[in-house]
Amino acid sequence: MSSDETPNVPTPRSSREAVREKAQQVNARQSKARILRGIIIGAVAIIAVGAIGTAVTMAVTSSVTKPTLSPTGMDGDGIVVHNITDASAEAVPATPMPLETEAGATTDPTPEPTVTPTAVDVHIYVDYLSPGAGEFERANARQLAGWIKEDAVTVTYHPVSMLTASSNGTKYSLRSAAAAACVATHSPEQFYAFNHELLVDQPEVDSDGRSDVELADLAVAVGVDSPKIVRNCIEDGDFASWAKEATMRALDGPLAGSKDLVLTSAPMIVVNGEAYIGSLKDPAEFSQFVLTVASDTDATPTPTPTPTETPAP
Repeated sequence: MSSDETPNVPTPRSSREAVREKAQQVNARQSKARILRGIIIGAVAIIAVGAIGTAVTMAVTSSVTKPTLSPTGMDGDGIVVHNITDASAEAVPATPMPLETEAGATTDPTPEPTVTPTAVDVHIYVDYLSPGAGEFERANARQLAGWIKEDAVTVTYHPVSMLTASSNGTKYSLRSAAAAACVATHSPEQFYAFNHELLVDQPEVDSDGRSDVELADLAVAVGVDSPKIVRNCIEDGDFASWAKEATMRALDGPLAGSKDLVLTSAPMIVVNGEAYIGSLKDPAEFSQFVLTVASDTDATPTPTPTPTETPAP
C-alpha cells in the first residue's frame, strides 16, 4: 500500500544550519569554560603569590634582631662619674676591707695618703658578677670618691659582660651591664650610687643573679629620675646589644686612654694608659700606683695645704 507521506528527513540546507548552530553552542560553552578556568587559575595564582610574599616578609622580619640602641653620655663606652655628693661619699664603706698579710692574717688598712693626684685619668672595667670587681670597689670606693670630689682624678666606669655564661643561663653579667647603661642614660646623677650597689652587693658566680625586675627595683631604690622610664629600659633590655658589642670592642682594644691595651680580665683598671696589676684589696697600694703614674706623666701631686703661722703682734 502506497502512501504520499514522505519521511521527516531534513534537507541538506537545514541539516548544515543545524550542525552549525550546534557547533556554535558548543564553542560558546567551551569559551565560557575557558574563561571561567582562567579566572579561577588567576585567582589561585594571586592568592598563592600573596601567601608566598607574606611568608617571605614574615621570615625576613623574624630574622631581623632588635636594633642596637646606644646609651647617651658615654665616653669610649664608659660612664664618667661626676658630682659626687657628700651623701654619695658617705654611702661607701667608712673603713676599707682588711688587708691580707703573707701569713694569711689581717691587718688594718694603711691610712689614706695626704697627697692626692692631679690630671689622672682612671678607667675601671667592671663585670658586675666578678668577685674581683666587688673587692676593688669595697677597698677603693672611699678614696676614689674623695679624689672625684676634689677634682683630682677623672674616673670612668666601663660595664662589660665577660661572665655572661656564668649565671645559669640568665645572662646576669650582660643584663646588669645593660641596666647600668639605662641608669647612666636616663638618670646620670644616680649612676655612681647604682654602680656602687651592684658591685658591693653582688650575686655569687654560677647563681641566677638578680632578675630584670630586681635590677629595676634597685635603680628605683637609689633614687633615679624618671623611674618608669628607667624601669622600662631595664626590663626591656634596651641596651643589651650595646653591652655585648662594647665588651667585644674592649676585648679587641685598644682600651680607652691607652695605646695598645686590650681587656683581659674584669676588673681591669687603667690609669693614664697603664694597667694596674697590684692588689685589688689594698687601697694604699693602688693609691701609690696612681701617684707614681701621675708623677711619670708630669702630673704634680697636690699636697694638703699647711696652715701658716700668724705673726705675733
